[in-house]
Amino acid sequence: MNSDGRSGQRVVWAVVGSDIGPLLLAATPEGLVNVVFHATGPVRDRALERLASRLGTAPVEEPGSPLLAEPIRQLRAYFAGGLKDFELPLDWSLISGFNRQVLRELAAGVPFGAVVGYGDLADRVGQRGAAQAVGVAMGANPLPVVVPCHRVVESDGGIGGFGGGLETKRKLLALEGVLPEPLF
Repeated sequence: MNSDGRSGQRVVWAVVGSDIGPLLLAATPEGLVNVVFHATGPVRDRALERLASRLGTAPVEEPGSPLLAEPIRQLRAYFAGGLKDFELPLDWSLISGFNRQVLRELAAGVPFGAVVGYGDLADRVGQRGAAQAVGVAMGANPLPVVVPCHRVVESDGGIGGFGGGLETKRKLLALEGVLPEPLF
């Protein structure tokens, strides 16, 4: 059994290219469970080890899996500028409690091309003054891009942090028209 009380289940994964570098996508029968930035070599291997540990089964590389077909299609459409809203089943089993609450609000309430402050997002989930805790939740997001933690910024206009790196956050915000495209 894993930490959610679920016994081992099927987990498939693939690495796909994107405008922000290689992304590891992992899915279960419940839905997309993980998106990992910069997914080559040691980063990919550590992510797969974490998934095996957390989900109770070794992920299987299966780029042609029906479980990954729609996530891959929608991510490609997003990066091509043809998709603004992801409509995917998500497996939230890698996150719980306050972090899950914040990420669900983010996914449902901050649309493409918009941003929200850390403190504002805390207010939305009824936790006034919990901006730092929201930052922790963003850092723990197992589904970046699809659950758009790149849309959370500092209240003073700063870009804030980002697990995928600030360059990646800038590219995602530029793709959504929030920031100008980098000149080089």
